[in-house]
Parts: sequence; C-alpha cells; structure tokens
Amino acid sequence: MDRDDYSQWDAPFVAPMSAIVPAEMGGMRLDQALARLFHQYSRNRLQEWLRAGHITVDGRSAPARMQVTGGEKISVTPPRAPAAAPRAQRMPLKIVHEDASLIVIDKPAGLVVHPGAGQPDGTLLNGLLAHSPALAGVPRAGIVHRLDKDTSGLLVVAKTVVAQASLVKQLADHSMRRVYLAVVQGDPPASGVIDAPVGRDPRARVRMAVTHGGKASRTSYRVLERFGHAALVECRLETGRTHQIRVHFQHIRHPLVGDTVYRRGTRHGMEFPRQALHAAELSLKHPQTGKQMTWQAPLPADMKRLLERLEDD
Repeated sequence: MDRDDYSQWDAPFVAPMSAIVPAEMGGMRLDQALARLFHQYSRNRLQEWLRAGHITVDGRSAPARMQVTGGEKISVTPPRAPAAAPRAQRMPLKIVHEDASLIVIDKPAGLVVHPGAGQPDGTLLNGLLAHSPALAGVPRAGIVHRLDKDTSGLLVVAKTVVAQASLVKQLADHSMRRVYLAVVQGDPPASGVIDAPVGRDPRARVRMAVTHGGKASRTSYRVLERFGHAALVECRLETGRTHQIRVHFQHIRHPLVGDTVYRRGTRHGMEFPRQALHAAELSLKHPQTGKQMTWQAPLPADMKRLLERLEDD
C-alpha cells in the first residue's frame, strides 16, 4: 500500500524522537537525511515540521538544503493536534503473534482499521489502544499498513517507534512479503503479472483506477482452483497501492467476487456480502532480532462457504 495520508488523525500519537546522523550520510542534504532517518513520516510532513521549528539540528533550527556531515543530533518534536485523541475501546482481537516489538492481527472482514470521516471510533486502532495503552506513544498507534474494511486477514502493528521505522522501511523496499487469496470472476490465465499504474479514478475520486498518471504497481498471481465461471487465485504484492488487487483484477476483466466498487466486466453475478479477498500470509524481518518470520491465517468461514458453493455449482 502506498504511504497513506494520516494527517487528520495521527498527530495525537506522535512522541518526540531523536537520531544521530550516521557518517555514511555525510554530504547529504538535511531534508534527504530526515527522510531516511524517519521513514514513518512523509517527506512533505518532515519539511513542514522543519520549517515550523519542530525539527532541530544540534539544538538549532536549520534549512532543508543544509548539508549534514555526520554525527549531528536530529531532534523531532512534532506538534500535537488540538483535537482529542481517539479513545481506547475494548473489542475482541484475534492476535496471531505478539512480542515486545510487534503485534500481528488476523483482522475480520467488516472492521475498519483506523478512524476517519464517518468512522470516528469502533476501529482496530481503538481496540489496539485498549489492548496495549503504550501504543499511544507510537505514531498512528503502531499501524504501518492497512486492509480495506471488507478485506480479512493479517496485519502487523509496531509496538515501538524503532520497530515502526523498520517495518515502514521493509514496506518501502518491498522486502515485506504479503500473500492474498482472492476469488475472481471468470476464468483467468493460469498465472501472470499485472503491471499497470494505479492512481485516483479521474471520473470518481473515491475510487482508484489504472491510469497513465498513476504510480507503478505490480501484482503477480497464480490460479489455485477453477470453478468454470470463477477461480481461486493467490496474489503477491510487489507494490502496495490502495485497492491494488481489486483494481488490477478489474483491469484484466476478472473482478473480485462480491466487489461492488470494482466490478466492470462482470458477466456472471455471484452474491457475496464483501469483496472475496483475504490476506493469508505475512513475512517480514523482525525489527529487533533480524530473524525472518512468517505467519499464515486460514480462510475465514464466509470465504470457505463461498468455495463450497462454487464447487457444488
């Protein structure tokens, strides 16, 4: 997923941070060094904070174009939002793994990941704050990537700022592996790579679309099972754009079963209350130990029933 704009709701969770510029960054512009040192924030956000005096170099304000030499202490004290922070709300969470650095959640379909317009609470973020109050000191309560409301499956949360920076870097360099299972309409080729840029749909800004002005996006897939008018496919994200799998399969005329937003080209209507998409596997390097770790989440009951119905048909 592309770096999301959390500017409307993450500020209350931002804790002061500092870092020492490593020697290998000597000669780099300050704004470039900031982008590398604090991966969890966009470059625009860091530049705004730098101009506003929320970022200092050895205790003093500095221009974005200043060259660092290595050894400087960068201090970041983000502004706090005047609005009240999202509140902790107890809810059942299916925790697949938890340690001092990470929480891996198997998110059910229907649960929104974070507060937003029209959904001020009752989100995964609210539940995380109740489960682990210390997440109030981590930007975005440790959330580094999202799943759509009606997509089920695995999602990782960082419990510390250091772990969050590591996970954001892994997302950026595509070393975090995410495997999805989807049920798509029609009879797609046995395997392939969908390489098509994804951006905002110029005809409907609430949707995404394959567009010339979009960002590079690649999804590889292989068919696991065929049902004649539908297929179970395994998808691997090589990039992570908003709605990427849903948009890409609509683009090749095999939209996801149950997807009411991206269903152009559908010839065989099948009833299903959500897009048939599940984040089945997550693999990453542990931020503290460096060990490669992998988790799997079995298909939820509703998708199992869908497959049984397709087999019977």
